Amino acid sequence: MPNFVIREAITADMPTILSIYANEVLHGLATFEDTEPTLQEMLLRRKVILDLGFPYLVAERAGKIVGYSYASTHRPRPAYRYSVENSVYVDKNHRGKGVGCALLENLIEICEKSGFMQMVAVIGDSQNTGSIALHKSLGFREVGMLYSVGFKFDRWVDTTIMQRALGTGSGICVAKF
Repeated sequence: MPNFVIREAITADMPTILSIYANEVLHGLATFEDTEPTLQEMLLRRKVILDLGFPYLVAERAGKIVGYSYASTHRPRPAYRYSVENSVYVDKNHRGKGVGCALLENLIEICEKSGFMQMVAVIGDSQNTGSIALHKSLGFREVGMLYSVGFKFDRWVDTTIMQRALGTGSGICVAKF
């Protein structure tokens, strides 16, 4: 049994969420953003996600937020309305301890119950073996690679695209590229 709980994020969690995200902005490749957003910007981003009816979760251990995840619109066109994109971020001191897995498992379950059919992961940095392994462990398959689409830390960075059917999915298999 993990020594953390997964719950819906609340406004009071946002400074810690910003801190976790800022570490990736400033030191990692999980996001291609290169300037730390303000707390106001993070609050607005969360509000947009919640207003669209998507889940926004945190993992809490001993009263401290150690990770967060959310689902969002995969693409804005109406035909994509049954597909979601996931985002998972874990505090650098709590990686490899099951936090990301629990967050993503809960996110998948909520999205399935909400009637979504496909979940897409857009993973910054094709060398992000932790995120790729996490997604594979929960049934995602690599379906594509965008080569050298980001430039961060003075180097070109790839993006790995992974996908998983939710619920009954579309009833067809996703071809592996």
